[in-house]
Amino acid sequence: MTTESILLGLSSLSAAIWLGLLLFWGQFWRADQRLRAKEDFEPAQWPTVAVVIPARNEAELIGKAVRSHLSQTYIGNLSLVLVDDQSTDETSAIAAQAASDLGKKEALTILPGSSLPPGWTGKLWAMEQGYRFLQQNSPDYILFTDADIEHSTENIQQLITKAEAQGLNLVSLMVRLRCHSFWEKQLIPAFVFFFQLLYPFPWVNNPIKKTAAAAGGCTLIRFSALEQIQGLQSLRHALIDDCALGAAIKATGPIWLGLSTTTRSLRKYPTLESIWAMVTRSAYTQLNYSPALLVGTVLGMLLVYLLSPTSVVLGLFLGSWMLSLVGLTGWLLMALSYRPTLQLYGGRSWQAFTLPIIALLYTAMTLDSARQHWVGQGGAWKGRVYTTK
Repeated sequence: MTTESILLGLSSLSAAIWLGLLLFWGQFWRADQRLRAKEDFEPAQWPTVAVVIPARNEAELIGKAVRSHLSQTYIGNLSLVLVDDQSTDETSAIAAQAASDLGKKEALTILPGSSLPPGWTGKLWAMEQGYRFLQQNSPDYILFTDADIEHSTENIQQLITKAEAQGLNLVSLMVRLRCHSFWEKQLIPAFVFFFQLLYPFPWVNNPIKKTAAAAGGCTLIRFSALEQIQGLQSLRHALIDDCALGAAIKATGPIWLGLSTTTRSLRKYPTLESIWAMVTRSAYTQLNYSPALLVGTVLGMLLVYLLSPTSVVLGLFLGSWMLSLVGLTGWLLMALSYRPTLQLYGGRSWQAFTLPIIALLYTAMTLDSARQHWVGQGGAWKGRVYTTK
């Protein structure tokens, strides 16, 4: 068997994989799971909602986040709980001032977070403290959100309407990530694309399918469902807490996960280094810290993303039009699948052909995530390093 025939076989396999993903992998690539602006539904009584924001050293962004919650158009009773996870900056003071400026001091409760117990990650422990506080006077729903998320004024109304109209135990949004700097424009749309590929949203939203996930920036949960899983205790070790929470809640009833263009993250990733740090924090965790899965992932990324464009170039060099044609077919299918998510973030169609280069960067980040774990630096966030036991 010649080298050319081996390359042709592998290139054909890569193209076949992309064809299979487009046709049979939950239509993930359409990026079309969205909340409706208006639903023809109105409950007899609007449920009570409590928002819980875990915050650690978020002075720069917490003011905008708090204002976005206290400016909601939601018809029902809405309260806000900020769990200050031992911040060393002015997080609490800025949040309180934002509420005061809107004349809604009574709607905001600031909980000083207690020390992190063994076996917990910081964010989940802060969320758990918010949950325990709310057990005193249980709301109908709890909305877990991040301190860097600015919610559109209609967001909670739309989330509740979706949950009530369809009897959902969880409604979650992957908020619109910031995409302004050069590196954000190159890498953030692909980050969203990869997430949809790992957890096809239509499958997450299908109660028959086992696939489950959530996006931690905006997750509305029926309080009774959270009580059914006994809060966040069973998830306390999870670094990828949103997907673990989505799986736990889906075991209690149907859930829904979608994309948002109006509720957005304020977190800046101006440099390649900042995005690299964000990805490496949890990439190896996604692989369950398995060297075998790491090797398989790297080989898979090379086969699925890099082989097609490489085959185009090698085919031209070797004078094999068939190898180039098959490689181009795989590359076109890849670009076609990436195009809707890229357009969601304002990218141009031709940029879809850069996905192989972007995938190579993410593969390097995954390898670095494993390296950091092996040297005891994995899972670093907000001055803490989380390790597995």
